[in-house]
Amino acid sequence: MLLAAAAVYGVANSSAFTFQDVRVEGAALTDPAAVERVLDEVRGGNLFGLRTVPLEAALLNLPTVRTASVAVGLPSSLVVRLEERSPVLVWRVGAARFLVDRDGRLFARVADEPGPEVATLPVVEDRRAASAGLSIGGQLEPVYLDAATRLVSLVPADVGSEATAFSVAVGDINGFVLRAHPQDWTAVFGFYTLSLRTPDLIPGQVRLLRSLIIGREPLVERVILASETDGTYIAKPTPKPTPTPKATPAP
Repeated sequence: MLLAAAAVYGVANSSAFTFQDVRVEGAALTDPAAVERVLDEVRGGNLFGLRTVPLEAALLNLPTVRTASVAVGLPSSLVVRLEERSPVLVWRVGAARFLVDRDGRLFARVADEPGPEVATLPVVEDRRAASAGLSIGGQLEPVYLDAATRLVSLVPADVGSEATAFSVAVGDINGFVLRAHPQDWTAVFGFYTLSLRTPDLIPGQVRLLRSLIIGREPLVERVILASETDGTYIAKPTPKPTPTPKATPAP
């Protein structure tokens, strides 16, 4: 027993088991330097008796990380395995673009040159005055996330449009607005709440939009969708006729 105790003491205090190296797996969006900073407090310590649970809890504070595990790789390394948050859309506020996960968490900024997985994500432009303060770690209201994910999933064929693409914005005056490109008509879907006017209205509004667009799309400037059955459209202004040139009097 004394020999065993001495051996344990020797291992626990041996410089051969000092933490020197780290291997990070699964960090596509997470800054490796941020992981290193979490581990700084144990760097140089002995790995034999290291408690990994506090390190895993600290890694969960990184906004891009959903789950984390830390394993000791004797004699001198740690292996960090991350499961990152998966973006479902891009939330744009002014010049800032944030990645949003399925829980509505704004967990990272979009890189200047994003990879293909991010570059193809749908975008929602948030023009609400209250959204100017949004930052990484912020949380979207569930009703806004629900409405946004439903609307960005729409494609022109869903409403019988000849457009090549749709864009979605939300503001303080009209709520959610969908714009068709290059036709440049807009559809006002409005505001949603958790109880009175929920995003469950959207499928019915889409059907109504289709009935208002088909056969008259080139003439439409704006569609207002008050409910699933109540809606109207505003026609584009009729171009003024070109004035007939005045005849030049004969000399």
